[in-house]
Amino acid sequence: MKNHDFNPESLMMTYGYKPELSEGAIKCPIFQTSTFVFKTAEEGKAFFELAYGLREKSEKEELGLIYSRINNPNLEILENRLCLWDKADDCAVFESGMSAISTVLLEFLKPGDLLVYSNPLYGGTDHFIHHFLDKIGVHTIGVMPDDSIAKIEAMMNTSGKANRLAMIYLETPANPTNDIVDIEKFKELAVRYSTDDKKALVAVDNTYMGPLWQHPLQSGADLVLYSATKYIGGHSDLIAGAVLGNASLMLRVKTLRTFLGNMVSPHTAWLMLRSLETLKVRMDQQTQNAQIIAEYLEHHPKVEKVYYLGVLQEGTEAHDIYKKQCSAPGAMVSFDIIDGEKGAFTFLNNLSLIKLAVSLGSTESLAEHPKTMTHAGVDDTQRKQMNITDQLVRLSIGVEYVKDLIWDLKQALEKVEVITAAEAEII
Repeated sequence: MKNHDFNPESLMMTYGYKPELSEGAIKCPIFQTSTFVFKTAEEGKAFFELAYGLREKSEKEELGLIYSRINNPNLEILENRLCLWDKADDCAVFESGMSAISTVLLEFLKPGDLLVYSNPLYGGTDHFIHHFLDKIGVHTIGVMPDDSIAKIEAMMNTSGKANRLAMIYLETPANPTNDIVDIEKFKELAVRYSTDDKKALVAVDNTYMGPLWQHPLQSGADLVLYSATKYIGGHSDLIAGAVLGNASLMLRVKTLRTFLGNMVSPHTAWLMLRSLETLKVRMDQQTQNAQIIAEYLEHHPKVEKVYYLGVLQEGTEAHDIYKKQCSAPGAMVSFDIIDGEKGAFTFLNNLSLIKLAVSLGSTESLAEHPKTMTHAGVDDTQRKQMNITDQLVRLSIGVEYVKDLIWDLKQALEKVEVITAAEAEII
């Protein structure tokens, strides 16, 4: 029989799991155990030598099971399956998206280093950069989506820290505005400021696109990060994170994870294995729904502007980047509503099917107000620069029947009052 290259969605049910090792169970059991028994003392010695990097692996040798803080069958099978989507050498799963992000930043940045990062960022990442990295002496430069590479390079040189560039951290598309940046161009910038002694890395938070609609490693990124709570988990019933990249970088990530102890639990890993089986069908439905909803909102008189990859104007730089990097426009739709915060809150308070909650990427549709919720901790001046305003509303589109979602948006928007110019002057 000829070998056949199966697509990832076909392998999500079986890849990396051997039923004969688990009493023939068709599905992977939960390995709810803290420690594992060695066959011999010699085997235990060999496993620890690999775990602590005391020697190189021999050909076809794998790290054996030792302790669930180091490795566990549920974690290993999950990590193997996640690698298929991004074509990565290795993957590490974490107990939250922020633990994945903070572990990467702590491992690859040290006092005196320079971090260049894109804006907007998820609020937790923004807080970690501004309120923790500065405490340990890491220098940071935030750049805006419309900043040219030449401008960014000038900012780096002006800082006097360009020769200490250690990482470029991108979130693209960005939360909550869907701003998109060119990963390849930032990779070229990182290469220009790398030396034989120090390689500047490019790390990309790909949460908004999940492992389906964009593959940053294929665009030159060194590491890709996810809040696996979102599309990977997909059911609002777990918290997790993931990091993927080449073998040498992932060895460093996994080593620090071992000693920080922030790996995901076996039960959460098992839940994500179940979720991966429906990842593609869920995400396909979500982006189909989102495209219909974005078009509806674009033509609604109480919506001033829609922020969605699917409505980018052809011929613009953003559209060109989107077509180059992404296979679909995603399922996150943000928009400016009339009447500022009052209009936004009126709309949110009158939704019925769509739930008022933070998070994203789940089967149910969610709505929130970024300025006062997910991005409340971001500096107000920065929020204005990034278009995170009183009137911005963010939607995460789920798998519901799209006509029901449109009905809910329509009736909630009807509750928002239209203020005339004369009324605005009185106010």
